[in-house]
Amino acid sequence: MSKLLLVLLTALTSLCMSLPAYAGTRTITDMAGRTVEIPDKVDRVLCSGPGCLRYLTYLQGQDLIVGVDSIEKRKSRFDSRPYAMANPQFKDQPLFGEFRGHDNPELILSLEPQPQVIFKTFKGMGFDPDKLQEKTGIPVICLTYSSIATKRQLIYNSLKLMGDVVGKSERAEKVCNFIEKNINDLEKRTANVPESQRKSCYIGGIAKKGPHGFQSTEPAYPPFLFVNAKNVACPPKEQGKPLQHANVSKEQIVAWNPEILFMDISTCQLGDEASAINELKTDPVYKSLDAVINDQVYTVLPYNWYSRNYGSIIADAFYVGKVLYPEKFADIDPKAKADEIYSFMVGKPVFNEMDNAFKEKAFDKLVLR
Repeated sequence: MSKLLLVLLTALTSLCMSLPAYAGTRTITDMAGRTVEIPDKVDRVLCSGPGCLRYLTYLQGQDLIVGVDSIEKRKSRFDSRPYAMANPQFKDQPLFGEFRGHDNPELILSLEPQPQVIFKTFKGMGFDPDKLQEKTGIPVICLTYSSIATKRQLIYNSLKLMGDVVGKSERAEKVCNFIEKNINDLEKRTANVPESQRKSCYIGGIAKKGPHGFQSTEPAYPPFLFVNAKNVACPPKEQGKPLQHANVSKEQIVAWNPEILFMDISTCQLGDEASAINELKTDPVYKSLDAVINDQVYTVLPYNWYSRNYGSIIADAFYVGKVLYPEKFADIDPKAKADEIYSFMVGKPVFNEMDNAFKEKAFDKLVLR
């Protein structure tokens, strides 16, 4: 064998040894029913759309991201996203697009390293997933983000799909079981409360793509559903009305005159003069409510913040249960329970950090005088 041939063979062998092993592919069906071909092993991803990075954090896969959308890089006094609070390093990640799914293909293609897949919640929001996949050449996997009260199985299916893609299937099962166990606990504690002992209640100040006043509510508010509370804003089942976010009139709230009011502290973002809390303090119509007169107004953690905060929703439910049926929740310290939930779901106890961002504290009686 000539010296030249030997040198060439040695160089070729060395090159082959330095190349990564060939990665195979497999085909999955995403939550939108799309067939997507992805690598067998995925360890570099992007999360596009409200709640998407929250899902990945629940799966303990946040270190797999190679970029973030604009909401993760914002600097604001207010924040109520436990997954982000537990991961301040998100702010230092490269930007790949604007929040609410408005991805930028050029920014994505400039990332180094490149993502192997892009997860996307809310298929109809922002950049179309098929067009994004076409422009970038990167597989886009659609997930579903939905109500933890009425469409919980869709959440579980999305977590399990994400877990399967990134090798976190065991963790996905644990998260789903954790959520289900806590909801079952809530429901069992209150299942046998007689109808005559169920106090009527209303939740105001619910955020929806930004902060709102007291008329903003959630007819299918999960904490009320989980503890079998009597939500005055929830229409009877026989009416067949959709249980979606609503803005109700002041006159209707007065007509309902609920015994207990709850306030979502996300309304504090509106400022002292415009928040739902100020409305209760100054508006003669609201001041006439029995709950206001009897000092039966309580604060809860934000329901929505870049879509639904599932961990906070469960924590709120334990607090709501303790307010409505204290004897059924005598063993529960709501703040400690919240941190137990956050520790499992996002890896850190962040209740105090989140609570300190707001003027009004969560899990407290609201002082209106």
